[in-house]
Amino acid sequence: MSWLFGINKGPKGEGAGPPLSLPPVQPGAEGGGERGAGDRQAPKDKWSNFDPTGLERAAKAARELEHSRHAKEALSLAQMQEQTLQLEQQSKLKEYEAAVEQLKSEQIRVQAEERRKTLSEETRQHQARAQYQDKLARQRYEDQLKQQQLLNEDNLRKQEESVQKQEAMRRATVEREMELRHKNEMLRVEAEARARARAERENADITREQIRLKAAEHRQTILESIRTAGTLFGEGFRAFVTDWDKVTATVAGLTLLAVGVYSAKNATAVAGRYVEARLGKPSLVRETSRISVLDALRHPVQVSRRLLSKPQDALEGVILSPSLEARVRDIAIATRNTKRNKSLYRNILMYGPPGTGKTLFAKKLALHSGMDYAIMTGGDVAPMGREGVTAMHKVFDWANTSRRGLLLFVDEADAFLRKRATEKISEDLRAALNAFLHRTGQHSSKFMLVLASNQPEDFDWAVSDRIDEMVCFHLPRLEERERLVRMYFDKFVLKPATEGKQRLKLAQFDYSRKCSEVAQLTEGMSGREIAQLAVAWQEQLTTPDGCPQTQPWGAKAQLGVCEAMAYASEDGVLTEAMMDARVQDAIQQHQQKMQWLTLEGPRPQVGESPHLSPQQAS
Repeated sequence: MSWLFGINKGPKGEGAGPPLSLPPVQPGAEGGGERGAGDRQAPKDKWSNFDPTGLERAAKAARELEHSRHAKEALSLAQMQEQTLQLEQQSKLKEYEAAVEQLKSEQIRVQAEERRKTLSEETRQHQARAQYQDKLARQRYEDQLKQQQLLNEDNLRKQEESVQKQEAMRRATVEREMELRHKNEMLRVEAEARARARAERENADITREQIRLKAAEHRQTILESIRTAGTLFGEGFRAFVTDWDKVTATVAGLTLLAVGVYSAKNATAVAGRYVEARLGKPSLVRETSRISVLDALRHPVQVSRRLLSKPQDALEGVILSPSLEARVRDIAIATRNTKRNKSLYRNILMYGPPGTGKTLFAKKLALHSGMDYAIMTGGDVAPMGREGVTAMHKVFDWANTSRRGLLLFVDEADAFLRKRATEKISEDLRAALNAFLHRTGQHSSKFMLVLASNQPEDFDWAVSDRIDEMVCFHLPRLEERERLVRMYFDKFVLKPATEGKQRLKLAQFDYSRKCSEVAQLTEGMSGREIAQLAVAWQEQLTTPDGCPQTQPWGAKAQLGVCEAMAYASEDGVLTEAMMDARVQDAIQQHQQKMQWLTLEGPRPQVGESPHLSPQQAS
């Protein structure tokens, strides 16, 4: 309808343009529609085929509408329609602008999301690159460490080879110098002997004449001295014999002098032996529980505690196999009854690998029986030489003076009680052995002899004949090792950590399971080695106050003053990994000892060899 009223709508419907001009009507166009297609001619221009019929009808309708009474209403209606269309177009435009703004915001959001993803990907790439660079740096550092270690090993090997070469050169130089010195000495002695012989041959006449003159003068002097002495002695003797009072006084004086000298000598010897036996201890005795007068004066409190202490159990702190425990308990009971009845003690031999508890049981046996113990070592006899016989007699004289009875424990007895027929021993050691056999020929009610040896097959037959009972101490089996580990773990680690007296702490782990694992790993180890392993766990003791006063199996002697390698951690916490590390070190050390023992060659032993496991030996 807009074009009907001369309203031209723009491209967006915003305004009206000029009215459309109708094309001119061609003459004869009205009847052109009735002609056939064959009568039509080709159009001369672009309006040739235009049909103006529609336009005419529209113009006719416009003229009719203009003369109609509803023209104004139609016009207002057309304007309202046009305004409605414009409002619709404006609303669509606003919607379009809102859609455009929404698209812009969505585009911004998408760009932000893309930027965030890009930053995240860049961050991930940076992290991956940093991790890769760190990995490369670690790998380079490890390679450098390996190269440095190889270089150090190579340098150490070269240094060892250099030291060995220098030592060989030094040894060869020393041998060469000694050889040359010996040759020079022989040449010098030979030259001096030739010169002396030549001088003696040349001065033989002069020397004989001098000797003849000296002999004549000496003979003359002696003859004159004899004449003078004979004259004086004869006159004095004649005067002495003629005076009976002088003869009587002289005889009485000589008799009293001889009696005094003999009495003083014997009295001094008796007093010396008594003082040495009562106040001191023999030089061969290294350790004893016997209380002397000097000990009582120096340490009265400790001596009183020892005197008031009750007898201990013979197997307290000693862990052995059940069969061996039953046997040694019978020995302890028999020894205690012998002490009570004041009967004759029996001599015992304890043999087996080192560190199996022989010395510890001997001490416990003496304390259980109410006796004193004295420990001597067979290796101390040989260095004494000729004094060994005297020292041996002093030991037994000192043992016979004990009122409570003495358990004389001879450790490493095979060092001086060897076979006299087959072994090449010195005369001094043979004499000491004979003195020992002489003093132990009969059983005594004063002392009990206990021998300990790792090689009892080296004993002299006379020594073996004096042994009444032999006890073999085997290496601990699995059950005994587990009991030992638990006992020493409780003594050296658990109690110090729980009592709070020391700076030792324990991490949280299964202690019982760990002790069982350690017992499994320590196969072939002795009780002393297990005790040393437990002491190694207790590495955090740094002051003498925390040092255990009594350490069985000889661990205290090897620890010194108790600075047992200090604490392995700064905070003083004993962890399961630290225990495992100590166990591995102990196993390696034990294997090294076994290798050394194998290199020395197998030595047969009675009962058990240290080369065998406890199960094989049983």
